[in-house]
Amino acid sequence: METTNASDNVSDSMLGVIAPQQSNAGDVSQQPSVSPGRAALRRFFRDKRAVVCLAIILFIVIGSFVFPPIYQHIGPVNPASIGAGKGIGPTDYHEPAFENLNYSDGPSTLLPLGPRSLVYPLGTDTNGRDLFARVMAGVNTSIIIALTVEIFDIGMGVLLGTLAGFFGGWLDTVLARFTDIMFAFPGLLLIILIAASLGPVFDSRFGSGVGRVLLIIFAIGLLVWPLMMRFVRGQTIQLKEQQYIEAARTVGGTNSTIIMRHIIPNLASIVIIAATLDILGTITTEAGISLLGVGIQPPATSLGLMISDTIASVYSNWTEPLWPAAMLIILVIAFAFIGDGIRDAFDPRTKD
Repeated sequence: METTNASDNVSDSMLGVIAPQQSNAGDVSQQPSVSPGRAALRRFFRDKRAVVCLAIILFIVIGSFVFPPIYQHIGPVNPASIGAGKGIGPTDYHEPAFENLNYSDGPSTLLPLGPRSLVYPLGTDTNGRDLFARVMAGVNTSIIIALTVEIFDIGMGVLLGTLAGFFGGWLDTVLARFTDIMFAFPGLLLIILIAASLGPVFDSRFGSGVGRVLLIIFAIGLLVWPLMMRFVRGQTIQLKEQQYIEAARTVGGTNSTIIMRHIIPNLASIVIIAATLDILGTITTEAGISLLGVGIQPPATSLGLMISDTIASVYSNWTEPLWPAAMLIILVIAFAFIGDGIRDAFDPRTKD
């Protein structure tokens, strides 16, 4: 009887220890799983540097599109020109292309130039143009070009890269040789050649402002999508050998269904990382060719064109190149940190 009671006590004590462990294991198994996309998003928002840079980019971009219509109604009408029967209001002198020095419709119609004021928060350039309005317009130009180029880049790169990696054969060979040829050309020199040779044609067809923007989008987009295609092709070759692709074929999935439902969704990480870094490259490339004089042309403006216009007057008005250069530096650094944050967030070696 004593032996039986002892064995019962041992069994009860073991059950008392083991039972809570089993219940805890059950609680862990019942926790909802987190999708890879949501896990990457959590890792990104834990990167304070990337989040701060993202907030800066959103503030600059949204402000450059939203604030100009408000800004053009802030400021007084020039009282000196009222006696001449025509005033210069904020809708005039807050236009990026408006030059006060060329305004001669009546006596005393010029607004004062020079230092920063409530009328000109960042001052004016040597031609009397509002630097704050021109910086906002330059950011608009850079963002529009970058986003349009990335739409073309992602569309062509994902389409052709997926087809080349999934089907292989002659299509893969032709696209691989084409990308090799494109990589053989110096990218910046080729863009300058295209802009210099086709610039007058686009200017006469679409106008000097819109024509150059379309030409730059075409020239940069022609060079960036082969790299995206190569990234997507390599990832697609790895994905199509996975077991879940074979399982999809076993249950009767067609090639188009497999590509749309299984291949392309799993390309999101590499496409987002490459696109973010491509935006950085597009902004710097556009600024570089505009700085050299073959990019954006007046009356349109860009950050590179603003810096180019200040070369002759940099010693007399040193603040004139400061603001576009500072905005360009901020955009480049912010996009670089955002790209690093996205890359770390999608890295499978990163733990939650």
